[in-house]
Amino acid sequence: MPHDDPFEHTGMSPSGHPYRPDQDGPLTRFQAMEIAIRELLIEKGVTTEAEIAAAIAYMDTRSPAGGARVVARAWTDPEFRARLLADGSAAVLEMGFPIEALKLIVVENTPRLHNVVVCTLCSCYPRNLLGLPPDWYKQRAYRSRVVREPRRVLAEFGLTLPEGIQVRVHDSTADQRYIVLPMRPEGTEGWSEEDLAALVTRDCMIGVAVPRRPQ
Repeated sequence: MPHDDPFEHTGMSPSGHPYRPDQDGPLTRFQAMEIAIRELLIEKGVTTEAEIAAAIAYMDTRSPAGGARVVARAWTDPEFRARLLADGSAAVLEMGFPIEALKLIVVENTPRLHNVVVCTLCSCYPRNLLGLPPDWYKQRAYRSRVVREPRRVLAEFGLTLPEGIQVRVHDSTADQRYIVLPMRPEGTEGWSEEDLAALVTRDCMIGVAVPRRPQ
């Protein structure tokens, strides 16, 4: 089989810089394409190595902790909660989380309604707030089944909901993202935002889990 990926065996970019220090094995075709395009953009003056490094460093700082802070603020500040539900993008920007061109929609769990998020076409996900999506979120099994049989999928995650609670599935798109605002656990009155945020996991904000007080 001919090899026409220019960096497949070397693992090096045309400028001589390693593609990734932890790259094991040959580069894939798409990795090689990314290197070629990146090098060309630098050569043409469209961007610089420093700008690319800064963008990667910023992306590496994103994690579910950001979304947890937003949820904790909504639990303790009714006015912020109202703004969050009305315009998620604008509200999270108040806390230093720019959503940029995307539209963030915040869906609220209630005693009678449970929300869960999916991207049926690929893996659209609120990365600005939650970081990288988990592997299972990108798998075809989750993307197809949670729409058809959400209760069974939630049960497989360990979340069994009473029949009286409606389950609503939200499908993310290329320009629209969802995050779940879970219900605040009982017995957390008077807790600080920091302590409340510690209860909120990534899965809670996708909707396949709910926050729970430590026993």
